Parts: sequence; C-alpha cells; structure tokens
Amino acid sequence: MSTIFIDNKSYEVKQGKNLLEACLGLGIDLPYFCWHPALGSVGACRQCAVKVYKDENDTHGKLMMSCMENIKDGLRVSVADKTAKAFRSQVIEWLMTNHPHDCPVCDEGGSCHLQDMTVMTGHDYRRYHFKKRTYTNQYLGPFIHHEMNRCIQCYRCVRYYHDYAGGNDLNVFAAHNHVYFGREQDGVLQSPFSGNLAEVCPTGVFTDKTLREHYTRKWDLTTAPSVCQHCSVGCNTIAGERYEQVRCITNRFNSQVNGYFLCDRGRFGYEFVNSENRITQPLIRGQAVEAVDEVTLMGHMRKLLAGHTLIGIGSPRASVESNTALMQLVGKENFYQGISDNVGFIQRRIVEVLQTGAVQSASLHDIEQADAILVLGEDIWNTAPVMALAVRQSVLKTAAHHAMEHNQSIPIWHDAAIHEIVQEEKGFLANCTITASPLDEISTCIQHNAPDDLARLGFAIAHQLNGSLSRVLVDEDTLANVIDIAVFLQQAKRPVIISGTSCYNETLIRAAFDIAIACKTAGNEARIAYVMPECNSMGLAMMQAFSFESAVLRTTRESNITAVVLENDLYRNVPTLVADLFFHSVQHCIVLDSLNTLTTQHADILMPAATFAEGDGTLVNYEGRAQRFFQVFMPGHTAIQESWKWLLKMRAAQADVAIGGACHPEDVLAQTEQLMPQFAGIADAAPHHDFRINGQALPREPHRYSGRTAMLSNLAVSEPKPKQDDDSPFTFTMEGYSGMPPSPLIPFFWRPGWNSIQAVNKYQQEPGGSLKNEQAGKLLFAYYKDAVPVYFKDIPEAYVVRNDRWLLFPQYHVLGSEEMSACSKGIRELSPEPYVALSAADAAGIGVTNGQTIAVRVFEQAYELPVKIDRALPNGLMLMPAGLPGMPVMNWNSYVSILKG
Repeated sequence: MSTIFIDNKSYEVKQGKNLLEACLGLGIDLPYFCWHPALGSVGACRQCAVKVYKDENDTHGKLMMSCMENIKDGLRVSVADKTAKAFRSQVIEWLMTNHPHDCPVCDEGGSCHLQDMTVMTGHDYRRYHFKKRTYTNQYLGPFIHHEMNRCIQCYRCVRYYHDYAGGNDLNVFAAHNHVYFGREQDGVLQSPFSGNLAEVCPTGVFTDKTLREHYTRKWDLTTAPSVCQHCSVGCNTIAGERYEQVRCITNRFNSQVNGYFLCDRGRFGYEFVNSENRITQPLIRGQAVEAVDEVTLMGHMRKLLAGHTLIGIGSPRASVESNTALMQLVGKENFYQGISDNVGFIQRRIVEVLQTGAVQSASLHDIEQADAILVLGEDIWNTAPVMALAVRQSVLKTAAHHAMEHNQSIPIWHDAAIHEIVQEEKGFLANCTITASPLDEISTCIQHNAPDDLARLGFAIAHQLNGSLSRVLVDEDTLANVIDIAVFLQQAKRPVIISGTSCYNETLIRAAFDIAIACKTAGNEARIAYVMPECNSMGLAMMQAFSFESAVLRTTRESNITAVVLENDLYRNVPTLVADLFFHSVQHCIVLDSLNTLTTQHADILMPAATFAEGDGTLVNYEGRAQRFFQVFMPGHTAIQESWKWLLKMRAAQADVAIGGACHPEDVLAQTEQLMPQFAGIADAAPHHDFRINGQALPREPHRYSGRTAMLSNLAVSEPKPKQDDDSPFTFTMEGYSGMPPSPLIPFFWRPGWNSIQAVNKYQQEPGGSLKNEQAGKLLFAYYKDAVPVYFKDIPEAYVVRNDRWLLFPQYHVLGSEEMSACSKGIRELSPEPYVALSAADAAGIGVTNGQTIAVRVFEQAYELPVKIDRALPNGLMLMPAGLPGMPVMNWNSYVSILKG
C-alpha cells in the first residue's frame, strides 16, 4: 500500500494502479473517456487532467493525465485545482465542438457516459456556432447501429475490437483533421463479440440495433439480474423489459465469470421470448376446443395421471428446480435425461472427474490469469465464445508479463507502452482441435487431428510430464509438439487444460484429466475446464439420471406409459428415428415448453412454460457454479408459468390433493439437496425470496421510470396495481431499497451522476476488481488439495482413414447452432447454410469442388448438401453443421458414405 495525498487529504491505495483508478476507487469523481478497466490507459482523450506536485513545498505543480500517472508513495495531487478544472472544461468543450445536439433522439440519451462527464465538468453552454463536421454512417450488420457524427475520438472501439477481441475488420482511418472509426467499407462486423461496442463506446456511435427496432429509454426498462441461456459458460446478464417484451440484454459484471463482456449470441439471442411461436395457453389435443383454462387442465390431468406409469424426460436447458420437480413427480427411477447416450456418457464422465476433487475447475477469471493453456479437442470459439475471449486475454497478459520482466519501469495498465514492447510476442496457447479456429492466429502450437489422435496426443503429453504413465507412439511432428507443450505446461505456474463434449469422444475427457493431474504432480496449480453443450447441461448431468435410450427401450417393452417431456425438443438431441420410436411407443405425452417445436406436435397435453425472463430458476455452469436468474416481468398470458410450478401442480393433481402453501425456488432447491446430496448448498446460490434490506424489497424499475399510468391509458386511465412477486426479493415498482444490494441481486447499475454502464465502477471494491461483497454463485464441486489422483490408462488406437467411409463430426457455429438464440432475427440472418465439409484431398478423391452438391448417407437416410472444402481438416473426417434450422441430429462419431457427386 502507498500513501498519497489528494487535495491535501491522505489516502491508502494499492500500488500498481494509476491515479485515475485510485481516485475512482476512493469515490472521487474524475471524468474520463479513453480509459477502461479492461483496456488500460492510452491518454488519448485528455479529460482526466489533475495537478501533480513534486512535494509539499511545490505550490505550482503541473498538469498530468491521471490515467497515465503511476501510484507512488507520497504522491501529491489536486483534483479540485482551478487550473485542472478549467483544463478539463476546455477539453470537454473541444470534444463537444462537432458533437450533434441530438440527445433527445439519441439511443444513449439518459444512459450516456458523455452526458455524465459533460455534467461532471460543468460544461453546459456551447459557444460554437459554425457548421459541424459530418460523416457518412455505415451498415455494420443486424446487431450494431453506426452514428459516426457522435464520435469524440476516444479510441475505445478499436482498442476493444482489434486489440482485446482480435477483430480485424473495424479500424480507425484518418486524413488531416478527420478521424473515422468503422470498416473499410459497409458490411457485417465479423467478430462474435461486436455487440460489446454498444457498451464500450462512451457516446452513441455504436448502439444496439435490436433495441433500436423497438426503442425504449433505458430508464423506462424493467430489469432484473439474469444468467445467459445460450451456452454452458453462464455469463451474468441484465434483461430489460417494456410492454411485456424483452427489449435488450446487457452485461452484468461478475469478476469470476464474464467480467465486462458478452458474446453476440448471449447479447442478441433473447428474441425467442417475444416470438410469435410462443405457447401461451394450455392445450388438450383431440377436443373440439383444445385451448383450456388451468382448472379444466388439472381436472383432465387428474384423470390422465391415475392408473398410468409416469416417466419424465429432463432437459439441459431447463432449470435445476424444474428438473427436480419432474423427478419428484415421476420418481427417481423413472427420470431420464433427454439427451443422446453418447453425450450423456461423456457428461457423466466429466461429473465423475470433477467430483473426485483431485483437480479444480477453472473459472473464466482463472483462464484469463493462466500462463499456459492447452485446448484439447474443443472448438471453444463456437461452443463457449466468452471462454475463447478469456483464452485470448491469457495469451496477451502472459506476453505482457514476460515483456515487463525485462522492463520493470512500465506498469501493467499502460496499454500503449505494453503493446510497443510486446509487439508480436505471445503467451503459450496450444490449440489442438479437429480443424482450424480463429484462436489458431494466437496459438504457439497448432494440431489438427481426429479426436482419437488428439486423445493420444493428450496421453503422450501426460507421459512426458509423468514418465511413470504409459508411453504413446506418435509420429515425429506430433512428438515435437508433445515435447513443446509439456515443457511449457511444466514451467507454468497456473496452467489450464480445456476440453469438452463437442467431439463426442470420451477419451478426450480422460486425456485432459491425466494432463491436469500430471501438471499438478509437477508442482503447479493446474486447473481444468470442460465445456458442456447447454446452459444447464452440468446440472442435468449431476442428477445422474438414466439415458434417453433407456427410456425408449422401456417404452417399447411396457404399455400404458405416459411421458412428461420437460422443455426439450428431442428432435434436436437424438436422431429422428429414435425420437419417432419414443413418441409412437408411449400411450400419452405431456409436454412443457415455451416454443412450438417438432416435439410439441406429439403432445396430447401442451403446457406453456415461462422463459428465463418470465420466471425464476437456477442453472449450473460448466465449472459447477450454481447461479440464479430472476423474473424480469410477469407475462400478460397468465397461464404461462415456470415449469416447476406446473409440475408441482401436477404432483398435487396426481395425489388428488390441494397444493399446500406457497413454494419458492429455494424450497425446491432444498428438496433437491435432500434428494441428491451432490447439490449440497445450491439453495444458497442467491439470497432467498424473503430477503429484505431495512425491511424493503428491491425495485426492478429505476427511480426515473416513467409512464406507468400512461403506457396503459388505452385500457384504463387510473394507475393499475403493481403486480406482486412472491418468489424473489424484487418488486415490480420503482419503490424499495435504493442502496447497493448483494451482487446476485443487482438489477441495474446506477449511482448519482453515473447513469451509464460505467456506474459499475461504483459497485466494485476497486475499478476492474470484484464487486463489493461479491457472491459469484455457489460452487458445487469441492477441491481437495491432497486428493490422491487415479490416472486413466486406456489409450485409444490411432485413427485409420477408411476407403469410401468418413467419420462424421458436428461443426458448431456461434450464430445458429444454439436452439433458442436461432429464433432471433439477426442471428438467423447471419447463420450459415447447411453444408458438408471435406478435406481438400478427400474432395479431390471423389471428384467434387467447392459448392458442388453431394448426397451423404447416414445409416439409411440420404442428405443432399453442398461441399465446403476445409484445408485444415484431416483426411477421412467429415463435418456437418450442428443445430442449424432444418439440420437433423446425426449419429455423430460414426461412419458415413457418399452416394454421388
């Protein structure tokens, strides 16, 4: 700690920070633009000027940019100095010279960092009366709107997009006094992290185009803390609603998970909530009038459930509460996972590995801080995008750390100087996948092989780290990579091994575990991360339920079975023939879901399930971190309820009793803990429904919320009674506790004078650090430092190319492969068309060229698709896009043939 003096008052602050960070951390408001906690300092905007003095005898001092001034013991500065204040006022006036007077129509109006900083500097009158500089705006795709006239040249956008996220298609262009931030020409931004520009930009240059299409002022949004539904990472989000529609998703800071950023799938994939394909009423098929009310539904349900054997099909995208309620309804022995046997087996292995406690699961923060990373068989760019962003930061930070070891005078926050020293140097990343990935650009070691060969590579690395393990014979080029990877992992202090389920290969899971254990035995703090397919895949896997194929086998042998399918389109998780057999074998089928799918078409009874925006629930991410999402709004269709509530009512109907008392999410989670001890502690993942501060609940609406009466004036002129929420600590009003709630309950970031997302600084222990009293979810896997590891020893045979047969694997895409986000217009627009990927040699061998249509036979089914030649793909392998609309589930990791070219 260092003692510094600000306006003659002493403060204790951390070393290694810059003065701007220190001031903000101390609660001293100091305007800034170009600095960002995740991007560091470049001193471009000149807005954070302060007076710095040599010592206590210096009465003149000199103006310095606080973001470029390092903290040192005895530092004396003045923020309130008249010269510094005048300088800051002149800078903001200069920056505003060409800024248009369009705050009333600007998308950022009222939540704009530029507005906040302008008020903070006292600039409220413009003396410039001449023609303003203007620019032509660009089309940047369906997600981001471009309004270049509002730019103040802070350089945040290109520093984030190019330096932080690695995008190459947005840059800064300059000619004399004109500086332009955009693309070389109009076109869709290629980075899957482009949506963060809307939050990084301190003005209205880059804004959320999806919000613009159904525009609402930010202060008129009802918001609640939520968790992303579109992959297993579990990024924290804030969902905003108006008129019973989700209008936008913004980032909710969590230092252990997503930090400041989201991927485009998580930010723009919310529109399924507003879909016209929503299920809004209970249906009883086969009646003259199929739509019924709840009383009629439960009366019919009571008759149907009597005398039938019930089985339940769980879901990797349904909450823990809903899966538990289904298990309680049907009985543990009648509960099945609604996923394929292959995926279920691999996920079960992941849970077993993590439950040993021999190696710790890596959070995104751990991955960012890692000094060596091995990705083994998982295309994280497409299956866990924000994890890929964290991997990129690890590579950059490690390179910066190495550079600073040689030049210790440069602080880590000095972004421009660090880039100058680092140049092309990179930290260590070994990206070992089936085919090429954007991460290859920053990888030290790249290996493209069949999954079995990647697993053999992994076991060879483990042997290199621990000579007592079995030796694996590999070719010379692979052996060179094995030695290099092993050396870097052995030298690292915090290595991370990443693998996952996308290759449908269980040996990769075992190989990654062996490497992590071998690293740990070598004396470092190795951690492991296993990417799962969906938002609650880990939660479902931890329930240790039977496989779906077991359910199919049972339904073909037994009669009089009624199946309850929970939030699961089985046609996306198992092959069509298997799903068809299941539905033809059961006598009755009850389906709970939010959207109409191929599965809901088979329902005898269809029940409308709430989405994440309309209900409460808990998800378990890839590392075993349980996190709660909260209801944003009550749906206008009163029949829509959380699945767990429907299932509790079905349980009461089954027993022919009335539901006794209220049941809240933590009550269901407490039952989860009793039923399955592996979930111990999950009920405390977030404060309970009766949590209050000074007797007050927490408001979902900011204090500036307007139009509560006017927005419904077409129905009634009097103000309606606010809706009542008994399942969470929140109210549907602006009344309630206005202070700082616990971190899982932060519905929006706001502090006096800080109306934009930059207000998050006020909620942190220090800028860029963890939130005050941060509760980053509940980790369900314990770590035992002294656990005795047991290595896996079954090494697969090397892959052998077969004549006229190809081993089929899925190719995932950030935009399009995930079920719910694919319903969003923008994501659907950018999704690729179906294709078949072959290596150049294989394509030449069968005489086809790029784009030519071929017929592929998978078992007895033929599919005609265009060829995409992938020059990084190993011979003998075939890739087909997974999850795209119209693409059925294939028997992945099985051999297929080509019928014709």
